[in-house]
Amino acid sequence: MSRLPVISSKRALTSSSSSSENGQDCAPAQKRTRKDTEPIKPLGAATIIGGRRPPLAATKAPMSRPIRGVGAATVAAGPSRGVLKPSLASTVAKGSNIKPTVASSDAKAAGGGGTTKRQAWDMKGRVSDMEVKIRNYQTKMKTVNQENEVLRSSAVQSETKVAEMQKELERQRSQISMYEGQLQALSGVRNELEKVSSEKSTLQKELSNLEGKYKVMETLRESQETELQTLKMKLSVQESTLTRLQVTLKDTEETVRSLEETVARQQDDLHAREMERRRLHNTIQELKGNIRVFCRVRPLVDGSTSNHIQVPANDLKTITLAKTEESHTGKTADTQKNYNFNFDRVFGPQATQQEIFEEISLLIQSALDGYNVCCFAYGQTGSGKTYTMEGDEFDATRGVIPRAVQQVFRAAEKLEKEGWEFTFTASFVEIYNESLRDHLYTGKASKRPEHDIRKATTGEVTITNLTYEKVINEDQVLGLIALANKNRSTAQTAQNDRSSRSHSVFQLDIEGVNSGRDVKCKSTLCLVDLAGSERMLKSQSQGERFKEMTAINGSLSNPGIVIAALANKESYIPYRNSKLTYLLQNCLGGNSKTPMFVNIAPEPDSFGETLNSLRFASKVNDCVIGTACANKK
Repeated sequence: MSRLPVISSKRALTSSSSSSENGQDCAPAQKRTRKDTEPIKPLGAATIIGGRRPPLAATKAPMSRPIRGVGAATVAAGPSRGVLKPSLASTVAKGSNIKPTVASSDAKAAGGGGTTKRQAWDMKGRVSDMEVKIRNYQTKMKTVNQENEVLRSSAVQSETKVAEMQKELERQRSQISMYEGQLQALSGVRNELEKVSSEKSTLQKELSNLEGKYKVMETLRESQETELQTLKMKLSVQESTLTRLQVTLKDTEETVRSLEETVARQQDDLHAREMERRRLHNTIQELKGNIRVFCRVRPLVDGSTSNHIQVPANDLKTITLAKTEESHTGKTADTQKNYNFNFDRVFGPQATQQEIFEEISLLIQSALDGYNVCCFAYGQTGSGKTYTMEGDEFDATRGVIPRAVQQVFRAAEKLEKEGWEFTFTASFVEIYNESLRDHLYTGKASKRPEHDIRKATTGEVTITNLTYEKVINEDQVLGLIALANKNRSTAQTAQNDRSSRSHSVFQLDIEGVNSGRDVKCKSTLCLVDLAGSERMLKSQSQGERFKEMTAINGSLSNPGIVIAALANKESYIPYRNSKLTYLLQNCLGGNSKTPMFVNIAPEPDSFGETLNSLRFASKVNDCVIGTACANKK
């Protein structure tokens, strides 16, 4: 575009005033527009969305009111008193390609700043100057009109752009509100993201730990795989071995089956033979006699031999008592009188405890076969009855009672292999002056209970308030025997420093069950150490000892009376004559095996008592009381 003509100072002033008026008119609109649009800043977003950044003047130009077109006409018509405001000049510059520097140079020319001032009398020159100025102003007015048209078209375009930008602004606002909603949603997502991030870090740590563990497990897996391969190889070997063993097992099972059948047959044969053995054993014992009497001679204290007692070496069943009698007239020589006695076995002074027990061990075995067995030790005081029955604590000198208990438990243990189960109940009672005492009582003596003998309808004899101990082995029984020995009544007499003043009765109740054969048996093993018989003149008993001697001698005679009544098959058997016979009635009766030891003292001054003891034993030996029966079900 060409340079604008110079406007006179008057026109410029007018234009300036009109411009100022327009500026005053436009200024409130600008303020209102700024006040309305200042809180909202959509143009930045619009510029970003459009891809072009508008000029600063266009950004700050008012958009709410269009520019009036009369301002340009006023500027062209009126005299110029100044230059356009920068806002208008910038508007012109936006609407057209006119450079604002041209207007400023023309304004300077119109003001006459570039020519010399004419004299006051040169009116023609002034007129010519004025004409030049008018032509310049007319040219400039045309130019301004053109610019005004351009500005109008630019204003219309600006209004269109403003409308579009308002629409764009509304759209941007809606987008901003939408973005704000999204932002709020994203704030929650951010919190969730932070939470997820923390979880991620935790999981990463766990992952690192798991990776470490995985590496360890991988190493372990590799080692286990190697071991597995080794085990597979071993397994294949074992499988082949197993196959071979299975074949062997089948053969072995067939062998075992045949052996089991053989064992079953052998067990049946064994049971039948055991029954036959018991029958033959007890038949032999019956042939020997259910009452068997053995005689034992105590050795002298000094170890010498006794002249009045003779035990033939070739005859183990005979004993002879020799007594030299003086002649009453003195004309004849002294005569010797012999008393011969026969028993089932006679043991001399040199006999051992083992020999004594071997003679009755077969009878002890009968107790496990269901037969009642009662073993007596009879004799005068000091003849060795207690030693025979109990012995000493050493194995070689143990008596009949501990050896019998040992045999019973060992035999029961062997029979358990054949299906037998045994239970044992032990008791120890003392008969002192025809009263009963419990040897196993451990309470206070002042609170010792009373005892009485009771016979049930089944024929079983029991003692009230007596201690019955269940025993399972030999040691328990030996402990009870030791306790009973402490409680037994003894006293010192002229014949014995420690004379037994009571009858001691040890009972072992035996119950056996063979469930496989449905067989039961029940028996009682009685081992009795009788009190020693004595004569008043020799024992010199007085007071309490005399009462004891009378009770002892009376009770010792009652077993002989009962046995004689049984042998004579009398209708009434006097069991109740003494507590001893009443307690042992099942053992003394026909359903029992009864071995008896008669112990004699070797001293010459005991000849009379020895003779009485042998006569009593011989009388018992001659009795036949019938055949014992086993208590089986």
